[in-house]
Amino acid sequence: MDTIIVYASMTGTTELIARSIAGELARADWHVTVKDAVDTFAEELLAYDCILIGSYTWGDGELADEIICFHDELLAVPLSGKIAAAFGAGDSSYEQFGRAVNLLEETLENKGCQVIKPGLKVDGGSEEEIKTISFSFAKKINELTKPYDSE
Repeated sequence: MDTIIVYASMTGTTELIARSIAGELARADWHVTVKDAVDTFAEELLAYDCILIGSYTWGDGELADEIICFHDELLAVPLSGKIAAAFGAGDSSYEQFGRAVNLLEETLENKGCQVIKPGLKVDGGSEEEIKTISFSFAKKINELTKPYDSE
């Protein structure tokens, strides 16, 4: 399945999640492109069957500054029928833990995507722990999309 993973990362955690998911999906014979949100135009998503978008949560539950322009462009792109999921890093000491993931899921649903829920919210941990959590999320995506891949 042709998949794009777009992410915004400040400390490197969301990028680690994105690249870990990509690696696991590639092992399952997916064709995966990974891009930083600041280097991506929303119209690029039209070329893919599956869209994964990641952002860390900033402030009191906002999207990362690095993904705002991409997100604004996304609002104008028709994505009906695409499979999608959201992921991101957050800090559970905040009331709005991982809210960026919820915001991205809502946007993808409003654009007509079939969103795999719940998205992945990562609350710190070692690099190995984050990779393990991300691999599990990728396996879930792979399993849940098999019916669509055979169409």
